[in-house]
Amino acid sequence: MQLVVLQSALPDPDRSIRRLGYALHMDRRTHEKSFVRRLDRDLFPRFHLYVEEKGDNYSLNLHLDQRAPVYAGVTAHSGDYDGVVVEGEMERIEKQLQLSS
Repeated sequence: MQLVVLQSALPDPDRSIRRLGYALHMDRRTHEKSFVRRLDRDLFPRFHLYVEEKGDNYSLNLHLDQRAPVYAGVTAHSGDYDGVVVEGEMERIEKQLQLSS
């Protein structure tokens, strides 16, 4: 699921995303930066959020990782990219970003 926000609404994206309860996550293989938020004490399931700069906007891409990736030559994992849970989290993010701007 994707949300586009103006850069002015997210002046410091890393800090703003951490305030939403997300932790910085660096992929050990690709060194790609993203953010994760656990649903409980376990590592999975967890929300996984990517922030990408697109002109004057940021694109926030969210999905729900159901379990750890299986890397047998494939980067596939069990992730939900839409549905009630993902939509609810994206609504929470959008609401919190509007309140803080």
